[in-house]
Amino acid sequence: MLTIDPATLLPTSEVVEHGLPEAALGRMAEIEVGEVDFNKFAELARAGLPAASLSESTHGQLDRSLRQRELRRPNGLGDELRAALVADSGTWGGITLLRDTGRNFTAAETGFLASLSGHLAEGLRRALLLSALSADPDAADAGLLVLAPDNSVQLGNSAAQQWLDELKGADRDANHLPLVVHAVARRARLATAGQATGEATARARVPTPSGRWLLVRGSVLGDGPDARIAVILEPAPSPDLAPLIAAAYGLTDRERLVTQLVAQGQSTAEIATTLHLSPYTVQDHLKSIFDKAGVSARGELVARLFFEHYAPRLADGTPVAPTGWFTPKPTADAAS
Repeated sequence: MLTIDPATLLPTSEVVEHGLPEAALGRMAEIEVGEVDFNKFAELARAGLPAASLSESTHGQLDRSLRQRELRRPNGLGDELRAALVADSGTWGGITLLRDTGRNFTAAETGFLASLSGHLAEGLRRALLLSALSADPDAADAGLLVLAPDNSVQLGNSAAQQWLDELKGADRDANHLPLVVHAVARRARLATAGQATGEATARARVPTPSGRWLLVRGSVLGDGPDARIAVILEPAPSPDLAPLIAAAYGLTDRERLVTQLVAQGQSTAEIATTLHLSPYTVQDHLKSIFDKAGVSARGELVARLFFEHYAPRLADGTPVAPTGWFTPKPTADAAS
């Protein structure tokens, strides 16, 4: 099971049972982010059916797959069934099921996994965001890693080591970098070479086991194939988390705008004028927002979304920028 940053579609963390050894993690990330292969998660997320088996996609010739040839077959693994976990709010993860050699997944099994995609995505979204965003963020320094072309660590400060330890957890091999670092480094190399497809940003947000959110950014140092990669690991700032908070509650783009205006204290009539909607349409949006956030009035909405999630991250006292999700002030009317 993978978690995926819905903004960049970069894989950020994984849990493996009876799969590949951890030493293969970096190569799997390189293939997933920047090389041609079958049934990559970003492609499945955009497909009409979010699940596919490797046997079906390769017409039974599993070794046409790069990851199968290099990694899975040498470790005694055969057919692979994958699904991108996609909901209306975005792509939150991916799941891979594996079989020993000699037994393939059926079309019925592929269809069944595809039917679960949205449900698993919603469960993963809630587990990732609603719990993690409620955690109190602790102040922490930014970490810096300098990676060689093979992603071995050449330089790193103590803050980077602390972030790596937190990302890996107690049960992970300290000699291997977390998945998100491999993914960001690969995306940075591709973007610099002009080979990135889709979202070219070399950055991803990932929750740590302690509940804090980490922003991981990568950039290339120098030119040529021997160029090194600088990776910054730092607490995710509020503007990066604001869209996640909206997504955590499943708010649509229109509902997010209405919520922003509610938090700015606008009345129903003012919101209708601002968004060129009828007051009745605004009321419908408010009802949907209240249902999703589990509140019954405007004041409760602002209290839940701002004071539980947003305000704790403004420890330095910096006001929320106008380009942020919303800038709260006392509401003009508390009725729905």
